[in-house]
Amino acid sequence: MNHNSNLVLPAYQTETHTQNETDISVWRFRGSDTAAKASSVTMRVIVYKLFDECSLDVKKPLLPLAHGDPSVYPCYRTSILVENAVVDVIRSGKGNSYGPAAGILPARQAVADYVNRDLTNKVKPNDVFITVGCNQGIEVVLQSLARPNANILLPRPSYPHYEARAVYSGLEVRKFDLLPEKEWEIDLPGIEAMADENTVAMVIINPNNPCGNVYSYDHLKKVAETAKKLGIMVITDEVYCQTIFGDNPFVPMGEFSSTVPVITLGGISKGWIVPGWRIGWTVLNDPKGIFKSTGMIQSIQQNLDITPDATTIVQAALPEILGKANKEMFAKKNSMLKQNVELVCDRLKDIPCLVCNKKPESCTYLLTKLKLPLLEDIEDDMDFCMKLAKEENLVLLPGVALGLKNWIRITIGVEAQMLEDALERLNGFCKRHLKKTESSFQALSNGKI
Repeated sequence: MNHNSNLVLPAYQTETHTQNETDISVWRFRGSDTAAKASSVTMRVIVYKLFDECSLDVKKPLLPLAHGDPSVYPCYRTSILVENAVVDVIRSGKGNSYGPAAGILPARQAVADYVNRDLTNKVKPNDVFITVGCNQGIEVVLQSLARPNANILLPRPSYPHYEARAVYSGLEVRKFDLLPEKEWEIDLPGIEAMADENTVAMVIINPNNPCGNVYSYDHLKKVAETAKKLGIMVITDEVYCQTIFGDNPFVPMGEFSSTVPVITLGGISKGWIVPGWRIGWTVLNDPKGIFKSTGMIQSIQQNLDITPDATTIVQAALPEILGKANKEMFAKKNSMLKQNVELVCDRLKDIPCLVCNKKPESCTYLLTKLKLPLLEDIEDDMDFCMKLAKEENLVLLPGVALGLKNWIRITIGVEAQMLEDALERLNGFCKRHLKKTESSFQALSNGKI
């Protein structure tokens, strides 16, 4: 169902033909289920289910606020300087050839120069690998860590691709909590309690997706000390480092590479609002050479050798794109996101069954807690979002998709008018499903639920 020209919907469904069992038995091939378990934990599966609940009969345009892609809205268009950098490469003919698996040297140098702006322990071009977006970096690093009985520590809530790729690679997933009452800080004692001799790494996302917080220097220092104590590396996802609109400054995890080896994942998709360009990077922050002595560098290189290369056109434009990056380039985008956060938080005050504990200061999402006791016919967050899609053509992401049951994630990286419409529909939906009892309203007014 396509109500919105900006909306990307699943296009892999084809017309099915029924055959009897005798016809099928003559063929020796069958579809593999290797990816079935990993696919089941992806965000796409849930989002597609929600889209399926929407209907033309509702007489309202579909509002897709479950996934984030600000680039489809004209107000978030990337800088003309960035576009011209790519156009110049195309016209020069310098981006038409194959590149090495690790990326072309000018692109690797550009990324090294870019991340070194904030690092004490500088990295070199050989410490950088160019990837097909940040997602390929996740896939390559996790595959490089995979071995029998190994486990990896992932945050809860989290970006679901980490769990999907860990499962696909055969890594056991163990989840540590991010604490909403402590501004989504990492539960470090919980990490120590769940780690064992087979734990190989922990993943942190900073600025955080989906919580929208930015970790302090002191907290990251404790993360590094904990990882060193456990003998594990830190994988840090910093793809949102240019999408910050709060007061807390961004500190790269690579600042603590003298304490613990750090792999940094990043890219231009979020900061520059060009996710379709598919350019990311994996940076090894390791002044003591631990990754080389443990074989991690070799494993990453080998995994890159058997995966697709990032587009040479955008790689060749990276020196221009990253070289001119400054706060002013991202100011307009971040200002719009901050205004949208204020809008959503203000409107949520009038919706009693949804509470935002902390305003996000980064990223393009807002998490709000679902107050189930106030609702009379809603079982959980998934049920809430399914009925919301069916009744209002409004698609929000249930927290269960991120590992956080009975929370809701609202995408703020859209046009303000779209948010206005969404919040009006959300308010109407909640009023229809609110318990009509005196006790629930009294409890609400007393702040007990």
